[in-house]
Amino acid sequence: MGLIITLVFAAVFLVTVLIMTALGTGASQRTKQALAMLDSVLTSSGTTQEDEVLDIRRHELMSSIPLLNRLLIKLDLAPRLRILLSQANIKWTVGGLLLMSAACAVFAAYGVYLRTDAMLIAIVAGAATSSLPFLYVLRRRTRRFDRFEEHLPNALDLIVGALRAGHSLSAAIGIVAREAAEPIGREFRICFDEQNFGVEFRIAMLNLATRIPIQDVRIVVTAMLIQKESGGNLAEVLDKVAHIIRDRYRLKRQIRVHTAQGRLTGWILSLLPVVLGFGLYLVNPSHMSILWQREIGMKMIYASVAMTCIGALIIRKIVQIRV
Repeated sequence: MGLIITLVFAAVFLVTVLIMTALGTGASQRTKQALAMLDSVLTSSGTTQEDEVLDIRRHELMSSIPLLNRLLIKLDLAPRLRILLSQANIKWTVGGLLLMSAACAVFAAYGVYLRTDAMLIAIVAGAATSSLPFLYVLRRRTRRFDRFEEHLPNALDLIVGALRAGHSLSAAIGIVAREAAEPIGREFRICFDEQNFGVEFRIAMLNLATRIPIQDVRIVVTAMLIQKESGGNLAEVLDKVAHIIRDRYRLKRQIRVHTAQGRLTGWILSLLPVVLGFGLYLVNPSHMSILWQREIGMKMIYASVAMTCIGALIIRKIVQIRV
């Protein structure tokens, strides 16, 4: 027992140190190097030095820890997590996200094991808690996509007005980048800057659809690319697209209102056993601990967890209606 507590404490300490290192700004060392280079250039008078090769390419770190950064670069999962963080507009690294997930798992598993002395329950609790950082990122990503979808028709109205006033499509995108609110302005600003740096219009629009993978953006990008290849009145097409997007968004809001009761029922039925069990444990720990101290109790816990998960998935499938 003492050896297990010692190993768990060492693991918690190691994960905490790694998280503090990962969350630290990895750019501080590069900033010091740049300042040292500037000082050497400014203080050098009359000395001839060889021209240094300056790399202006964009390098994105997966983690500020060099060993973890090299490991994540080799994994195929790391680019997907980086795209997920970019879509959520969270300034974390992939390594920081993974270390926070590991820290949540270790702390939760250690706390549950101290209370229940059941290794399997501790592992399940740690695995469930490790998903909290990912759920936070997904929640931020969903909210950002919802705001983008809500304000997209207004951005299309700006493009339509600019086209009818005689501006080019690229200039109209630049107007949206300057005038529209976040996250519309940021994404169209990236698209506008890519065109200014020489990226083909088709590639820039496809990159926009990759960064914001929602159906409305795909419709807009497809309309622009078809008009670019075949010609036609783009202002009229985008005007109709904006009208369709508004109708779809209004219909989705109505569906969310009608399915609110079902979603609330799913949350209550999923969280009620956990909250009730925790409350009973606080009231009478010795009485509640009998549940995981006996073999039949452990089987009941496993069966309840499995049935709760299945019920939550069924309710989610019922209330999830695609428009």
